[in-house]
Formats: sequence, C-alpha cells, structure tokens
Amino acid sequence: MQNHWGGTLEINGGDSTVADDKSKNLDWDRASYANQHYNNLDETQQSWLLGPQEKKKKKYVDLGCIVCSRTALKWTLLSLLIAFVVIGIPIIIAKSLPKHKAKPQPPDNYTVALHKALLFFNAQKSGKLPKNNGIPWRRDSGLQDGLSDATDVKGGLVGGYYDAGDNTKFHFPMSFAMTMLSWSVIEYEHKYRAIGEYDHVTDLIKWGTDYLLLTFNSSATKIDKIYAQVGGSQNGSTTPDDHYCWERPEDMDYPRGSISVGTGRDLAGEMAAALASASIVFRNNPTYSKKLVSGAQAVFDFARNKRGFYSRGSPYIEPYYNSTGYYDEYMWGAAWMYYATGNNSYFALATNPQIPGHTKAFYMIPDLSVLSWDNKLPAATLLLTRIRLFLSPGYPYEDMLKSYHNVTGLTMCSYLKRYNVFNFTKGGLIELNHGGPQDLQYVANAAFLASVFADYLNATGVPGWNCGGDFITISVLKDFAASQLNYILGANPMKMSYVVGFGDKYPKHVHHRGASIPNDKTRYSCTGGWRWRDAKTPNPNNIVGAMVGGPDRFDNFRDVRTNYSYTEPTIAGNAGLVAALVSLTSSGDIGVDKNTMFSAVPPMYPGNPPPPPPWKP
Repeated sequence: MQNHWGGTLEINGGDSTVADDKSKNLDWDRASYANQHYNNLDETQQSWLLGPQEKKKKKYVDLGCIVCSRTALKWTLLSLLIAFVVIGIPIIIAKSLPKHKAKPQPPDNYTVALHKALLFFNAQKSGKLPKNNGIPWRRDSGLQDGLSDATDVKGGLVGGYYDAGDNTKFHFPMSFAMTMLSWSVIEYEHKYRAIGEYDHVTDLIKWGTDYLLLTFNSSATKIDKIYAQVGGSQNGSTTPDDHYCWERPEDMDYPRGSISVGTGRDLAGEMAAALASASIVFRNNPTYSKKLVSGAQAVFDFARNKRGFYSRGSPYIEPYYNSTGYYDEYMWGAAWMYYATGNNSYFALATNPQIPGHTKAFYMIPDLSVLSWDNKLPAATLLLTRIRLFLSPGYPYEDMLKSYHNVTGLTMCSYLKRYNVFNFTKGGLIELNHGGPQDLQYVANAAFLASVFADYLNATGVPGWNCGGDFITISVLKDFAASQLNYILGANPMKMSYVVGFGDKYPKHVHHRGASIPNDKTRYSCTGGWRWRDAKTPNPNNIVGAMVGGPDRFDNFRDVRTNYSYTEPTIAGNAGLVAALVSLTSSGDIGVDKNTMFSAVPPMYPGNPPPPPPWKP
C-alpha cells in the first residue's frame, strides 16, 4: 500500500534478518559514530544524538557521624588554618607579653576638694592629738579645759574642735557640724569608701561625738545642765581671752572658762541630732552606737523639758552664736531620734501638727529656707520627706509628711534663679544672706540640700517636681548645686578658689591664729602675736581645706587676714562643704544609700502571717 508521499506503509516489507544485523552493528558502532560526527554538531544536536552527558561524581569523606564533601572539608580546614594565623597567633602573642594596667581615671574636682576639706577638721582639733593627725604645725592643746570649773566632768572638757580662726569651742555649731558630717556619711558611705576617706571622716565624727558626750552626764537618763562652751570673749574687752589675744592654741596662757546652761531646746535638740545621727554611722560598733543613742535620749529629754534659749543673756554666747528659735531643733532632733531608735513617739513629735505654727514652716519665708547652724527647718522637712518618699507610712502621718514634702519642693524652687526669690551676684553666686558677709557657708548647705533631694527623687524613679505650674527636672537641681560649688572652687570673676590649697589661686592670709603664726618653737604672748595678725606676708602654715567666708555681693574678695568677713573659716561651714562635695562627686556609685538610714526603724506595716501548718488527716 502506498502513502501520499511515496513509499510503502508496510513495516514487514524488508528482510528482517538484515535489519537486525544492521541494528546490532549500529549499537556496537554508536560511540565511534558519535566521535566521528561530534565536531560537526551543535550542542542541541549533540544532545539529540548522544543524550545527557554523564556528570562527574563528587567524592565524599565519612567522618563517622557526619558524611561531608571532600572539597568542603578541605576548604573548612583551610579556613580554620587561616583564622588561626590571622586571629589566634596575635592573641597568643598579646597574652604572652607583660601586662600593663590601664591608668585609672583621674578624680574629679569635687573629689580632690573633698580630700582637702576634710583636712580642715584635723587642723581644728583640740586636746591630745593622735600621731596620725597629719597637720605638722599642730600639737596638743587645751589640755586644761574644764579642769578648774567643770569639776563634775571627770578629766575636764578636753577635746572637740576649735570653732574658727579663734580658740573657742562653741558646742552649738560644733554639734551641727557633726550632724552634717554624719548625714553625709549615711547617704554616701559608698562614695567615701570609693575615695578612701571613710575611715578618716568617721574618725572626725567620733572625735566630735566623744567630746559632746563629755558635755553632760551621758551615763544618766535625766540631766539638768549641759556645758555649752569653753573659752570665749566679750565684745570690746581688753582682758586676755580667745579674741583679744592672737596666740596659737598650743600657747594659750589666759583663763578659759566653761559655760553651762540649765535650759535650751536649741542646743539640746542639736546635740541629740548629732549623737543620734552618729549612732547610725557607727551601727557596726554596737557598744559605741548604743552609748550614743543613750546620750541622745538624755539630751533630747532635756530639750523636751527645759524650754528656752541656751544663748539668751550670755555675753559670751549671744554675740556670736545666738539662737533665734528652738522649735526647728526640736523637730530636727526628733526626726533624727526616730531614725536612730525606731521609736514612734519621736516620729509623732516630729510630725506634731502644732510644730509648724512655732517654726512658721508653712509661711514660706525666704530666710527660713536657708539651712545654717541656727536654722535647721529646711533640713528637718527634707529629712521627714525622706520617710514619705521611701516608706510611705500613711495614716496618721501622711497629712503632715505631705505638707513637709510640699514645703521641701518650694524650698528647692526658691533656690532657682528663674523665680527671683534670692538675688544672684553677676558671677552667679546665690545671695542667701542678702549680700551679707560669709555667704559661702549658706551656699554650701543649700547645694547639699538640692543635691540630696535630687538623689531622693531619682532613687524613687521620680523625674522631678513642680514649682507652681512648671515641672522641674532633677538635672536642674543638680546643675544648681554644681554651679554653686564650682563658684566656690574657682569658677568666679576673681578666678580664685575659696578652699585653701585647691587650685592655683586661693587665700593666703586666712584669719586663723594657728595658721598665721610660725611653727618655730617660739612662744608668742597674748599681744606678741599681733605682729603676725597684722603682717602683710602670707600665712607661714597653709590651713589646707579651709573654706573662707567668701566674696561680697559684687564678687569681690580681699585676701586680708584682719578682715574675718572675707578670710575666716568655720567648722559649720566646712561641714556643709564636705556634704555637698561628696554628694556631687562622680567617684563610687551614684545616688544615695536608701536603706542604711532606716537600719533601726521597724517595718511600717505588719509582716505577712506565717503559712498554716500542713494538713494532717
């Protein structure tokens, strides 16, 4: 049968044997055929004729638990070798070389100034000095204090601190200085330890509290008098005394009387605060801490029962450290007694609703927001605010604590320049005493209050507080405190540090008897020392760390020894400086120690009841 294209459609039309032979021959010659015609065909044609080409088989390595490509293994090993050469060998070499410790960060200015400010207290010590006192031009002095007229005190009134550039021991500002030092240690112990000053500052506190325990019968529960002062003078007197004479403490040869008082909430309240706060500092010395608490209880009981001012009518006290009120010390002392004992009766006294009427705490009088040896009100309200912030005791204390918290906030607002409560000098110093002399002691105290309040807020996670309709952040308070301390340390129009020994330029004619008279083993008489008082030459002995009175309201300062308004330091002023410096230093951890202050305070609320006993069938 034929198809349309020609040829037959029969598949059996040929010789099958011949076809089979051809097929066999074709199978045998296929490879040779392909080789003959391979070069004449393109890739597509080759695929038609030859089919898929054989792929080269990969070689594998059996590692037991893993089978991997030999090539991959080769490249992996090569990569590890390169990494060892590039990274490992340099590390081995670096570790084998001698190690050089990185230089520690230099301390900030506040730390440097703090080291020096604490030394001032060593220079002010009275009594038999320890061998490690560290002030080469100071020796034992005042060893006869109280022996003739304080016969009820065994061993007399030996020890303590001289107040300023004279040789008088005023117990009222001395107590305040010890309270401020103790407060700073309780809040910032970690910082004192970080800069290596913890043992030093606690020794200074103990030197003061040991002496204060001598000034009354600290072994009794009831006392009827307190020694308020040793030495002193009357204004205008030409009788040899602590002011008329210009003698080193080691050379004093004039009578030094001891003054006792039978009343005085102010003095007793401040002494109670000093002893109570120190008892927290020395909590790890139970015997001494208990002794301090016992003494604090005795003098605070005196404060509660002996109304009146300690200074009124005394010509040896009133012209120098006259107290203008005593309810602030009553409130301040009660707050510290609560912290030291945990006794709620003291807390109830501190938050008694009648006290604000006596202290005028809610009147917001600008002068009452200025912390000083005389006015403890802003510190007392802050101390009670601390309880509200950290313990939140609630009823029945909440109303008073909330009010004191508000007052504390307004006090902080008054320090800020934007609210025009206080004037500032052109150089940036706040005039807390209205342009009067010796302003730096008040400035240092305000810087401490602002800094520690900011740390309280920060510790509770509160970013700031309200001044009227304005929300003020914590950083604003810290900036205020830093600006005032920076001024004291030299950032002022005079380019002068008002802390002796800090910086390149500082007062050289400090109003101070011991520092101004040469340590040449010559004994200068009462009036023989006047030549050194009136000399134009710098002091032969640098009283390192002393913060002088400071500049006037025009930022001017006269480095003149005879003008005490400019050049006289005090222990009360230096205590505030120390507290402010440690609060701002970057050494050690930041912030306050929240818990140490409450070490003697029991829980405000009852604890959770114990779990029930296991059920028994």
